[in-house]
Amino acid sequence: MSTIAGDTRAGTGNWRTPAVIIVCGCIIGLLSFGPRSSLGLFVQPMSRELMWGRDVFGLALALQNLLWGLGQPIAGAIADRFGVFRVMAVGALLYAGGLLLMRYSSTALSLDIGAGVLIGFGLSGSSFNLVLSAFSKLLPPERRGVALGAGTAAGSFGQFLFAPFGVALIDNYGWQPALTVFAGLMLLIVPLALALSTPRVTTSNVPSADDQSFRTALAEAFGHRSYVLLVLGFFTCGFQLAFITVHLPAYLVDRGIPASTGGWVLAAIGLFNIVGSLSVGWIQNYIPKRYILSAIYFTRALSIFAFISFPITTFSAIAFGAISGLTWLSTVPPTSALVALMFGTRWFATLYGFAFVSHQVGGFLGVWLGGVVFEAYGSYTPIWWLAILFGVLSALINLPIVEKPVERAVAQPA
Repeated sequence: MSTIAGDTRAGTGNWRTPAVIIVCGCIIGLLSFGPRSSLGLFVQPMSRELMWGRDVFGLALALQNLLWGLGQPIAGAIADRFGVFRVMAVGALLYAGGLLLMRYSSTALSLDIGAGVLIGFGLSGSSFNLVLSAFSKLLPPERRGVALGAGTAAGSFGQFLFAPFGVALIDNYGWQPALTVFAGLMLLIVPLALALSTPRVTTSNVPSADDQSFRTALAEAFGHRSYVLLVLGFFTCGFQLAFITVHLPAYLVDRGIPASTGGWVLAAIGLFNIVGSLSVGWIQNYIPKRYILSAIYFTRALSIFAFISFPITTFSAIAFGAISGLTWLSTVPPTSALVALMFGTRWFATLYGFAFVSHQVGGFLGVWLGGVVFEAYGSYTPIWWLAILFGVLSALINLPIVEKPVERAVAQPA
């Protein structure tokens, strides 16, 4: 039995049972996703103290989203080749360093380096994307669907915990100590990542069916129509999520809603996405994944339209958070499952990483355009309508996806 096909799977008598792998992976997802989803809470206090416009903070977090995406396929390729643990350890250290530099930032450039570059690359090496990759490689097929949903839901639970936690830290101690606490918590990822260790891959431990080069895998994926459609649709997910995460708290304050409500809305998104992600992780075993993705994107578009069309109140904001939460990261389980279904798990982290580039390019534009448009027009309205348009387009783009393994030529005996 090859290492990739057999010995890397959990449950062979060592301490890394499926339960241990899932629990440790979920805690990593919680820790890595929590702080970055709460950074929008720092926009107003940092901007007031340092006399910055929202475009300054928006650019830093836009860089973070972009570099997280660009770094993901690189981190995924390294993890596919040399193992997940090394990548996660380095990613966690970069993440913690970025939060500390953000804490001591006094110029826009230092904010760009800390909140943008270091946290962006740190996330590419320590976020739930690599957790999902490890789950796909270490767990037996019958456990993967639920595990992918649980790993995604854990990130949402991190958002649920860190949003009010961040509000409490900022209100009671200030934004600088809050960032210091966040940085310390990121170091816990290093020991937890030991449970997700995958071995170095050599030609001797790759079965012939999976003996595919990096270039061949990329050429196959980007020549596959369904993969390209999946990647294009994922752009919308990043655009909507990043814009809402960063700019919604300030948008609510502009509408006369207390600042603390922004934290509770983000918490509601995280809480309800636990339900959404777990449900989708289970439902995708029975309903075509392309239909699930289409429904998610269309539901998002409708919820945004309803939110901006009626007067904003504390109740409507939290209700919007709850509805958004049901569809928040629930795109991830079917998207990652489709990648594994179409191309297998050999280059899963790499190919899902390239799909995530599209997601994060959307995130970059959502955050950056949000800041630029607000500074230019004093309103986020054009970006809200753009988010609605992208939601409808992605709902349509996902419908033609073909859900089956890619056809590969098989060598015939002479």
